[in-house]
Amino acid sequence: MIIKVDDLTGPEIAQLIMDHLHSMTLHSPPESIHALNISGLKKPGITFWSAWEGEELVGCGALKELDSHHGELKSMKTAPNHLRKGVAKAILQHIEEQAKGRGYKRLSLETGSMEAFVPAKKLYERFGFVYCGPFGDYVEDPNSVFMTKVL
Repeated sequence: MIIKVDDLTGPEIAQLIMDHLHSMTLHSPPESIHALNISGLKKPGITFWSAWEGEELVGCGALKELDSHHGELKSMKTAPNHLRKGVAKAILQHIEEQAKGRGYKRLSLETGSMEAFVPAKKLYERFGFVYCGPFGDYVEDPNSVFMTKVL
């Protein structure tokens, strides 16, 4: 698997982000969806990576700088045909290494509180993330779960 910085212009990544946003609408009310679209992911302070096996896109993830010591994990998504193959683990490890390399002391994330998000929460727990309150611009929301990890 190759993980590389992605400029978000390819059709494969556009489709995966669209799938990600669509799945959020299936499981979360509109006011509780914090996933970013392509233009949101292109904003300054966000680095986006895609993961590939040969010519096939297998997943993606992003890192948003909250401040010089705190990053936020965004847009973690595994392609449907590659679930349970270690893609999310590899992307999460890559992003965590990048965050450490930038000198971040903390990495945080927001995910859904519903049943559909249990696999994601279990992954983050395995990587040492713990539950916390809202961070950045987030507010308490029964549909959101916040997690953080000291690096």
